[in-house]
Formats: sequence, structure tokens, C-alpha cells
Amino acid sequence: MTNHIVLFEPLMPANTGNIARTCAGTNTELHLIEPLGFSTDDKYLKRAGLDYWDKVKITYHKNLPVFMDSLGENDELYLVSKFATRSYAQADYSDTNKDHYFLFGKETTGLPEPFMRANMEKCIRIPQNDKNIRALNLSNSAAIVIFEVLRQQNFPDLEQTHLYENDKLK
Repeated sequence: MTNHIVLFEPLMPANTGNIARTCAGTNTELHLIEPLGFSTDDKYLKRAGLDYWDKVKITYHKNLPVFMDSLGENDELYLVSKFATRSYAQADYSDTNKDHYFLFGKETTGLPEPFMRANMEKCIRIPQNDKNIRALNLSNSAAIVIFEVLRQQNFPDLEQTHLYENDKLK
């Protein structure tokens, strides 16, 4: 079982770099669906990901149909959108026999509307006040969702505590 964050045509290198860092710290795989709005050699992308970029398993997909074709029959896909009616916290991610994929839309336009309409049963949202903001930040949204997934899975292979001796890290 593996968890995957999938970014559809991301535009902002800092968001992608921050998400890559979250992936490195949580053993989550990152998928980037092209076209990208930046080069992966971009200095801002590497700065946001710091020295973690090489510690992330990244898969590039030429477009959305190619990504969809890469999914296996036992994989679970979730579309993260503010237009969904079901909260991300209502879904059950505990099945360790499945890979879980969380597809996030482009920062400016989200996921394509026809694709969303055809897959409404897969849609989840992070509750927010839509009157005050248009949407939550992409990298924050990815972190919120992946940590709920990991919580339900009891944080597999992640360090949950640090040992202290005399108020200092051991």
C-alpha cells in the first residue's frame, strides 16, 4: 500500500516544492501531470523542496488520460475539490490492500469540469469558508489530506515520538 499525491498541471513551483517536501517526510509518492507551469530545474522549486527533492519518488504523466490509464483496478482515486459535497474526513483510507491517490487541480482553475462531473463519487473537499476565500493553498491542502490519510493508517513507517533525556533530544 502506498499513498500518492497527484498534481494536475501545477503552476506554482513553490507549491510543488512544498508538496514534495511533505511527500519526502511522509513516504508519499508524487505524481505531476503535464504540462507544468515551470521547469523542475527551477531554483524556486528546489528552494521550496530544499534538499528533499531527490528523496521523493516522482512520476511524470504527459496528460490526465495517461495518468488515469496508469491506475490499477485495486487503486483508490480521490479528487480533491472545493466543489465536492463529502468531506475528506468522512472517507475511509484505512484499506492497506489499496494504493490511495489524491488528485489536486491546477491552482487557478482546479480540475477539468467534465472530468469532475464524470467522477463525482470520487470527490472530497476540505471544509472552508467560501465567502472569505476562493480556495485554500494547494500545498496546505495536500498536507491536510495526507495527514488525515496517515492518521487513519496509524502513521505507517513514520517516527511518531522522539526520545528526550534531560529536556534535550537524545
